[in-house]
Amino acid sequence: MTEPVVGRPGPRRPRELNDVHEFLDEVRLRPGMWVRRSSLQHLDSMLIGYAVASEIHDIDDRFDFWNDGPFSQWLRKRLSMEYPSALGWAVEIERAAQATGTQPMEMFFSLLDEFRAEHGGSRSVEER
Repeated sequence: MTEPVVGRPGPRRPRELNDVHEFLDEVRLRPGMWVRRSSLQHLDSMLIGYAVASEIHDIDDRFDFWNDGPFSQWLRKRLSMEYPSALGWAVEIERAAQATGTQPMEMFFSLLDEFRAEHGGSRSVEER
């Protein structure tokens, strides 16, 4: 049996998480556990499922990751895109990562950190 990494928190159960940003923090720690083949398109689908489930269960959790939501709008400016992408933020980050030789998941979390820093932390932009 492998020993846990010292200083690294153990996984939290989904019911222990308060919002989509805390979920993304869990994905960051163990992307292979959450996202098939480290595909941002799979992550995008998972996040949409999260948003739909939150709405079905009447949970008021603002969501920044819709195709033309706050994260996508910020990303368009950050990547100097002239027009909104019909393909979505996941495809655009995968393209940018390929162009720079960066792993897409690594680039996503780097961009997410920038987005959070510019918008005051992990809470949804719409809550501010």
